[in-house]
Amino acid sequence: MADLVAERPATVAGEGAALHALIAYLKQQDYRFVTPTPASHARVLARPDRQQAADLRGIFGWSLPFATDRLEAALLEALRRADLVETAGEQLRSKVRVSTLGPDLLVHSAYPTDDTHAVFFGPDSYRFARFIAEELRRCPQREGARLVDIGTGAGAGAIAAAHCCPRGDIVMTDINPAALRLARVNAAAAGVEARFVEGEGLSGIAGALDLVLANPPYIIDPAGRAYRDGGDLHGAGVSLAMAREAIPRLAAGGRFLLYTGSAIVDGADGLQERLAQLAAAAGCRLRYEEIDPDVFGEELETAAYADVERIALVTAVIERDRV
Repeated sequence: MADLVAERPATVAGEGAALHALIAYLKQQDYRFVTPTPASHARVLARPDRQQAADLRGIFGWSLPFATDRLEAALLEALRRADLVETAGEQLRSKVRVSTLGPDLLVHSAYPTDDTHAVFFGPDSYRFARFIAEELRRCPQREGARLVDIGTGAGAGAIAAAHCCPRGDIVMTDINPAALRLARVNAAAAGVEARFVEGEGLSGIAGALDLVLANPPYIIDPAGRAYRDGGDLHGAGVSLAMAREAIPRLAAGGRFLLYTGSAIVDGADGLQERLAQLAAAAGCRLRYEEIDPDVFGEELETAAYADVERIALVTAVIERDRV
């Protein structure tokens, strides 16, 4: 999606209209697609019968080349005008994927997501949305709460929260303008009203916040891709930076919801220890849970993880007492 970043305003407007039309069309066709991990995606595409799209899921889910007659002419023309398809030999390939998230369809970058400006959506997005929904069902947010989704990407977290927080003041932030454009489309398609702020963290957002959401990257990425690189501390650096920024901004009764990964070294979870220190120093409470003990085991073969036993998926809720 890098080619979408520096487009002319007319092309950007055309992109939004084309993506709205695409989502509406796919909903009419009862389209469903659950995005797997990139590794699973690659394994499926390696099969002999997965070299060309046979249906809408092949085009907009599996990112397979397709013949022009596989799409309605008006929709295909809109996608072409918005530069959302590219040539693949004598066929075409969509530059975006569309995935199911509960009742919604979310558009994000096509496979493979190798570009620096890729807008990622995958299994972590589903876990993040489920974590938010479960937390907000357990303890509902007050009506009109101020909610910020840091690094919103395709908007999965904010959209999941919005369905549980009617009439909330919702802001989606991201450093990637391509992500904000897609998040804007996804929010509108889901019936979610939100504001969109381009920038890092909570910069540009004033005042106390009732709910801050974060699903930062947690793997060390040699390519330095923003949607994947979690920074220092074996990939926990971005998570800690977001926590340090969010905790002081919490209103009375406010919560910071973090879904991420943590590298376990000699049986110790360094991220949990540091979050506990941050919460205690701010007079907040921490609830921390390891929800999957071992993911991305292949990373342990790299030099950056030479002292790591495993990478765990974790959730953290940091909450300020009500006055």
